[in-house]
Amino acid sequence: MKQVHQKIKGRGSSDNPVNRFEGNYIDYDLDEETGEKSNPNTKLYADHAKEIISYNKSPDIPFNAGLNVYRGCEHGCIYCYARPFHEYLGFSAGLDFETKIMVKYEAPKLLRKTLQSQKWKPQIIAMSAITDCYQPIEKRLMITRKCLEVLAEFRNPVGIITKNHLITRDVDLLKELNEYSCVSTTISVTSLDNKITEVMEPRTSRPYRRLKAIEKLAKAGIPVGVNVAPVIPGLTDHECVDILKSAADAGATRANFIVVRLPFKVSDLFEDWLEQNFPERKEKVLNKIKDMRGGKLYDAKFGKRMKGQGNFATQIKDLFAVHTKRLGLNKPARKLTTKHFERCSGDQLQLFT
Repeated sequence: MKQVHQKIKGRGSSDNPVNRFEGNYIDYDLDEETGEKSNPNTKLYADHAKEIISYNKSPDIPFNAGLNVYRGCEHGCIYCYARPFHEYLGFSAGLDFETKIMVKYEAPKLLRKTLQSQKWKPQIIAMSAITDCYQPIEKRLMITRKCLEVLAEFRNPVGIITKNHLITRDVDLLKELNEYSCVSTTISVTSLDNKITEVMEPRTSRPYRRLKAIEKLAKAGIPVGVNVAPVIPGLTDHECVDILKSAADAGATRANFIVVRLPFKVSDLFEDWLEQNFPERKEKVLNKIKDMRGGKLYDAKFGKRMKGQGNFATQIKDLFAVHTKRLGLNKPARKLTTKHFERCSGDQLQLFT
């Protein structure tokens, strides 16, 4: 029988599965007094990246350039498809992913250098394409804000997606970018149920706060949409319509959805999490996911990995089409432009060195 690990309050995962590249397992010690697994503190590590912009060629991702100032994410979402990326760093996709965060302290400086270069072709930059740029440590480090300051200075367009109300801190910069049609924002809402959210996405903003973020961004005139993601069949799929209505009432003008993705070790972590928190629903959830993934828990094929396939996937797609139209959430995303991009002169750059 598969071992089910003890839950850790405030963390999504409760185990450090073996790194698929190195084959090493790192568990966390039990507390001597309580006998329970201790909650490891978050540790920050400097990421000495030489380049700050990453590029992708995936046909089902609507951007080419991405900016990720953090690797790993303290939000601790159990289903996070980015967890396996931590294995490339020698860590585990489990607790390590949410407790050992790589920080690109030099990100604003590197971004300025990139945008200043004649090699840079002005284009939309996506933030939080992998890990959330507004995860809890951003409140103190403010690296995302400093990058937005650079983007606003150069008037380079940016698209931001987050689960954190902290984005509202930067409304001033977002408004500045919006004056030049250079910003688009999206708030992800997985569930409106606090009890589910607190164990599935333990360090994210709670649903009410995310809806308030949509409201504040909309009132500031900043384009904002809602991403119902991930849709977890048998657990959160019944909330889709309520999420769409709540987001529309808050001021969102567009909506998207993504079906849960469980690559590599994430499937094991997710199964363990279901057994810990929703044992009575576990088999139903897993079977429905398999139904949408050709009998497997994950299918990496382009065109299928985001939306799934089969009857249930079609039902979700049709439901979204009907209700986004009814709620006015089917408006086309605002077109961002690079026509206002301005490359700073060398003299201007000296002011920041």
